[in-house]
Amino acid sequence: MGKINADQLHKELTVGEVAERSGIAVSAIHFYEAKGLITSRRNPGNQRRYTRDVLRRVAIIKVAQRVGIPLASIGEALATLPEGRTPTAKDWEKLSVRWKAELDERIAKMVQLRDQLNLCIGCGCLSLDHCKLRNPQDVLSEQGAGPRLLDPD
Repeated sequence: MGKINADQLHKELTVGEVAERSGIAVSAIHFYEAKGLITSRRNPGNQRRYTRDVLRRVAIIKVAQRVGIPLASIGEALATLPEGRTPTAKDWEKLSVRWKAELDERIAKMVQLRDQLNLCIGCGCLSLDHCKLRNPQDVLSEQGAGPRLLDPD
């Protein structure tokens, strides 16, 4: 391969190039754009063109999704980043701190769910409505609909 010149370094990317470089499908890129997570411009031929910083943004989206952050939270976090520049390590640190509390809360709920499922499965009935050990006479129904022991909020 030859040397990369300055024009190539600053060249905008096609949707196919973003897909190839980021390892995600073109449809996912379009989805992220429709959700406002990334942006593009249209060239004179009405084709999408992406600045190179979109690659880092897509990487952030992928990592956040992998650890279970909902797209709405990802979008809110990305909206705090400056447009037109590649997110930095400092930017990532801010985002990850923001998500830590959310992840800790979700982990606590998952542990609670796991522990309560073990108790329920232990009796064999799998009925939270009629279980004499977990919910005698269905008293929890007076507190409202849904899994009252699993999600007290």
